[in-house]
Amino acid sequence: MIADIEHLIERYHLWLRDKSVLRQIDSWVEITTPFLDRHNDYVQIYAKKEDGTIVLSDDGYTIDDLEQSGCKLESRKRQELLRMTLNGFGVQLNGKALSVRASEDNFAVRKHNLLQAILAVNDLFYLSTPTVTSLFYEDVVEWLDNNDIRYTPKVKLAGKTGYDHVFDFVIPKSRFQPERIVQAINKPSRDSAQSVVLAWVDTKDTRSSDSRVYALINDNEQAVSREVLEALNSYYVKPFAWSNRAELIAELAA
Repeated sequence: MIADIEHLIERYHLWLRDKSVLRQIDSWVEITTPFLDRHNDYVQIYAKKEDGTIVLSDDGYTIDDLEQSGCKLESRKRQELLRMTLNGFGVQLNGKALSVRASEDNFAVRKHNLLQAILAVNDLFYLSTPTVTSLFYEDVVEWLDNNDIRYTPKVKLAGKTGYDHVFDFVIPKSRFQPERIVQAINKPSRDSAQSVVLAWVDTKDTRSSDSRVYALINDNEQAVSREVLEALNSYYVKPFAWSNRAELIAELAA
């Protein structure tokens, strides 16, 4: 099993390297990554050397795109949620730009953190129509609170590769249940499922052997595909559709 997981991680690294494209734009280098945003466009970030460090930025695209799509971030609650998400990855908000500073030694980790933050913000604030005012993450928080399920939000866990991964909720071990990790998937897709799987594959060996991970999937706007369910189940991530969330209460509250 360990050899299989190591092979999977090695394939992931090769895929990431081979599918990345670089282009010089004045003093910046544009990095087109193989990760897809909510429009199924490749996520692009920009890098340049400045004051002995390497600045990595999304050039404000993520926040601009959300606002142009009707997702306004003016409310205090949404600003707090945005800050909490970015802090979990160690990413700064400069105006509208998501950015980090890196050295040559930690460039890979900081680049990884920025990409994960961009994808997390994209998913966190995804709205199917401009008239929707609630966020799926907020719905999950309210549901956990209403059912007296204790949790720690936005927990950063270190993986064996050296990369950090932020999980939405960690429910501590009790006398009746082991540690439970819950990830909210707002827009179910192959990429979002793969992101959860890779994060768990990288961190599972650093957690207790009986820890469990759940994917709580938003099926309000679209049915969850068999491909997504199979991808999660194959790596011991237990998927639950939001419409079936009542079935999970006893397991999480214990």
